[in-house]
Amino acid sequence: MASKKASNKRQRGNQKSCSNVFSMFEQSQIQEFKEAFGCIDQDRDGVIKKQDLKETYAQLGKLNIKDEELEEMLNEGKGPINFTVFLTLFGEKLNGTDPEDTILAAFKPFDPNGTGFVNKDEFKRLLMNQADKFTAEEVEQAFTLAPIDPIGNIDYKQLCYIITHGDEKEES
Repeated sequence: MASKKASNKRQRGNQKSCSNVFSMFEQSQIQEFKEAFGCIDQDRDGVIKKQDLKETYAQLGKLNIKDEELEEMLNEGKGPINFTVFLTLFGEKLNGTDPEDTILAAFKPFDPNGTGFVNKDEFKRLLMNQADKFTAEEVEQAFTLAPIDPIGNIDYKQLCYIITHGDEKEES
């Protein structure tokens, strides 16, 4: 009984962190995703598991899918894949953004003290001189949504939230 409670708690936790995902889609799209989820959730328990995926692939004629592939798919959900998590995974794929924790991790090397901020000028210099070099115009465009404090620091945690969830200012 206790493990079922813990499992339900985990599912609710995933739902809570992903609740904004419903605003990313039209109601008709959500209904289509719900139907797709129902087709994959073979045992109708509200959670997609390895056996559900195996049976779905079998119905599609692919009988030799490896357990490692299935586990890799399930691990994208970082926990039980209920409908909200399923919708979140599709939202991330369709919108082409990485999950928030992946984007945050990309900023960590530029914030060795873990303050949650990076210096705008230093970050601009890095963007223009490293890897896929940005132009000055691209940097300025990127900074239009960035929350920058009066002394020139970017709140990258807030920026990550804006990238993954949208900007309230844009929507109003």
